[in-house]
Amino acid sequence: MGSNRYNKGAASRLRWVLVGLLACAGAAQAQAGAAEHDYEVPAGDLAQAVNKLSQQSKIQVIYDLSLLKGKTASSLKGHMSLHRALDQLLAGSGLKWAQTDENTIVLQQAATAAEPAPRAPAGEVKEPKDKTTVVMESVGVTASRIDRPDLVAPTPSIPITAEELELDSRTNIGAALNDLPYFRATSSPQTTGSNTGAGNAPVDLRGLGISRTLVLVDSRRISSDNDLNTVPSILVKTVDVVTGGASAAWGSGAVGGVVNITLNHDLQGGKVGIQGGRSAFDDADERRVEAAWGTAFADGRGHFVIGGEYLDNDGIVPRSARPRAGRWAVMKNANGQLALTPDVGFSDAGYGGLILSGVLKGKAFNPDGSLRNFDYGRVVGAVMQGGEGPSNDDYSPLSAPLKRYAALASVRYDLTDTVRATADLRHSRMFNNYIWFGDHNRGNLTVQADNAFLPQAVKDAMAAAGESQLRIGRFNDDINYPHINYNRETTQATFALDGYFGESWRWTGYYSHGDYQMNIDTPGFILSKEWNYAVDSVIDPASGKPVCRVTLSNPSVHCVPINLFGRGAPSKEAVAYVTGTPQQRSTTTLDTYGASVRGEPFSLPAGEVSVAYGLEGRREAIDQRVGAQDAAKAFRSFSFNPMKGSFTVKEAFGEVLVPVLKEVPGFQNLAFNAAARVSDYSTTGSIWSWKVGATDEVFDGFRLRAARSRDIRSANLSELFTTLTTGWNNVVDPTNNQTVYALTNGGGNRNLRPETADTTTLGVSWSPKSVEGLDFSLDYFNIDIQDVIIAINPQDILNRCQAGNQELCARVERDSSGNIVRIVNSFTNLAQYKTDGADLEASYKWKVDWFGVEGRARFRTLATWVHSLTTDDGVNTLEYVGSQGYAFNLGVPRWRAISSFSYDSERYSFNARARYISAGKYDRNQAIVNNEIGNYVYFDVGGAYRFGKDNAFEAYANVSNLGNKKSPIGSTFSPYYDVIGRYYTAGFRYKF
Repeated sequence: MGSNRYNKGAASRLRWVLVGLLACAGAAQAQAGAAEHDYEVPAGDLAQAVNKLSQQSKIQVIYDLSLLKGKTASSLKGHMSLHRALDQLLAGSGLKWAQTDENTIVLQQAATAAEPAPRAPAGEVKEPKDKTTVVMESVGVTASRIDRPDLVAPTPSIPITAEELELDSRTNIGAALNDLPYFRATSSPQTTGSNTGAGNAPVDLRGLGISRTLVLVDSRRISSDNDLNTVPSILVKTVDVVTGGASAAWGSGAVGGVVNITLNHDLQGGKVGIQGGRSAFDDADERRVEAAWGTAFADGRGHFVIGGEYLDNDGIVPRSARPRAGRWAVMKNANGQLALTPDVGFSDAGYGGLILSGVLKGKAFNPDGSLRNFDYGRVVGAVMQGGEGPSNDDYSPLSAPLKRYAALASVRYDLTDTVRATADLRHSRMFNNYIWFGDHNRGNLTVQADNAFLPQAVKDAMAAAGESQLRIGRFNDDINYPHINYNRETTQATFALDGYFGESWRWTGYYSHGDYQMNIDTPGFILSKEWNYAVDSVIDPASGKPVCRVTLSNPSVHCVPINLFGRGAPSKEAVAYVTGTPQQRSTTTLDTYGASVRGEPFSLPAGEVSVAYGLEGRREAIDQRVGAQDAAKAFRSFSFNPMKGSFTVKEAFGEVLVPVLKEVPGFQNLAFNAAARVSDYSTTGSIWSWKVGATDEVFDGFRLRAARSRDIRSANLSELFTTLTTGWNNVVDPTNNQTVYALTNGGGNRNLRPETADTTTLGVSWSPKSVEGLDFSLDYFNIDIQDVIIAINPQDILNRCQAGNQELCARVERDSSGNIVRIVNSFTNLAQYKTDGADLEASYKWKVDWFGVEGRARFRTLATWVHSLTTDDGVNTLEYVGSQGYAFNLGVPRWRAISSFSYDSERYSFNARARYISAGKYDRNQAIVNNEIGNYVYFDVGGAYRFGKDNAFEAYANVSNLGNKKSPIGSTFSPYYDVIGRYYTAGFRYKF
């Protein structure tokens, strides 16, 4: 059981939550069926056609399955009202429809000439007693467990259709979402660099970190670190984004919000696609193919769907292929001020070796072993501008090469008229292979005067000066520069049952198991013992040949001496002897289960009261194994570490929606909503999350909404169980403004406390009936997170220490001269994150008749304004709004916006977008003289042409970053700026 520190006040909170659950909640109704939508329903089984129509209109349709059995429907396609669509779909079926309220349609047997049906009074159409399908079958996630349209939810939510995801030919869901201003981009072809997460596509709402955005597929957690690349985009029906806390409804992690991907389990027929892309610089080539097919079986009681995609992206290698990206760093200028500086390389290492001590200091080795004067450029500590200083940016990728595939198979079957079984299997695999960071000697290589390979001219100079050894810095690109071979594989299987009982009740239960396998091999890292043996070579007195000194005293030692004096001097045999391959084999498992019920237990004068309640649980576990050399700590600069651990959580939740007033002046539809969840973790005990909210339609089309929630996030497996990690980072020591290459150690912490977040949202939406097609919404958000779980980046540790945080100063180890030796950045609970701002959405849709061709046009603008994003470590508060040039810090622009125009007709479509990023700074928490980044606007355009029978063929093309706008200087890892440049994409789709 959990610790009492999380139960403090729990009884009091529970009383208030229960009062809220009994007394308040809200249920908003959808717009009337007279509103027009785009419909596309294939011919076939009538029940399936009705389900499809309901999903596209977001209006629930209730019917008795026996009335529809054996009936078929003709295809339906076009822009029309729901009422007209129903008339066409039911033509000749002997059925009629009736609207019971603004959100519900009931299908009934039509009256015959001999037996006219009695007409029910207006508003009293009765629902069938034995109704079997309440469509809106796929759960569209809002901040509620109870279905409700997006514009009237108490917490804002944004639905994104598959058609919208296809507009700009984005090759994964994450890349499409990263364009939206609510998200802080994480990794995509435009932002991915060389790290062990290259090729992943997680999402980050509000810039609070990917672990604070909960990602669901069909309303269930996924087992792949929230990587959206594991989901085949060809089978995505919608993506629902909740931009506010939703832990009470969906569980831990929903602090910044929720992203739910609803898959198309109703696909009838097939579709295939092929796509290719290339940048204006003739690189970053990409190839993509996709296919999907679905069919009904067993007279419509069952349905089977299968689909998948394959992608191959060449990436961009190296970083310095883009002059504004590679070889930039923060270092002192000539006036002693910090500045973003181009052409920065190491000053303490050279290709083939640089002598750093003694009479030959400043001499570098040529490939033949002779000496030359090293061109130092302007030196500042361990780096320099200009000269011949080497850099990892000349080798590491700007955009990591990637190959991946993702596939899905799904089957569902109606066991009875009221019970449905569903099973699906998702599988994906991803491959990376690229140069990682180098294993160099940054001024720490000591060579004895009697070294077997040391050129005689050097030996003579040392002897004349009375020197017995010298210190060398060497950029070891000729010693098998380390590569990373990254293989990630995800498999997840789910079985679910759902059904109906009574007049309005629906139940569901499920179990899901997922495995996430991650295998990493990084050949080329130097082995400590072997390196020391091989470097210390002498001439064997007996043979006159170079040997390792250790073999003279211990002949049993196997050793191959290495020649380090000149680029290309090391032999293949010596390189093989001194290098090894760090290896990691990691298996993460996720088991989830749950059962829930929702329905309407009774009515009030203002409408039906809705409730939802249920139980959920999950177990997460990791078993990370490493190679024998890693386990023995045989590598001098990097080793993988084993990790093993697990935790379980058991949860119960409940929610209620209560309509309070209806058709009262100023309160056309006032409703309250409340939810609560208790989560019992095996690691930290019990903790509550809750939400209260309200919505009101003040007058037709004008709505207000408000919500307050307590959200939670418990530590994940890596944060809890990671063992000691080792890395190297360039940092600026604030005590002297010197740039140093610092050793960093990280790791997990089993004593981490859960995060708690208080979230407030206030919003207004307006869809005036007098201007059909116009929608507007404005929402304010305020998120205050306590006990933030974080591994503070090394530069932030130094900055906060300099500002007076003694706890963080204890994480910085210095030698007797004050030089940084090591920085410890293991996970800890920071005091606070806090952010607030506002989201704006405005759109207008209308019919057009251009050049005699009827079509539909749409303008849409999404914008986010962030007032503040701060961290507080208990001593210092740092502001990160406008800090937008460096991915390893928090940081968001003040403004981000995207405006789009789209036109679509039967054969043609066209779209254009403008993406805006407001002016900011590279890093507002460092005093950099050229810190400013101006306003940025990117333009994208695209078009498509459909042809053939039923327009089954479609050819399309898109251009992103049409103006080929260059990224800001030094923005190699920025999550906001396009570092690739203008990019062309073209493809072809076919439906059958």
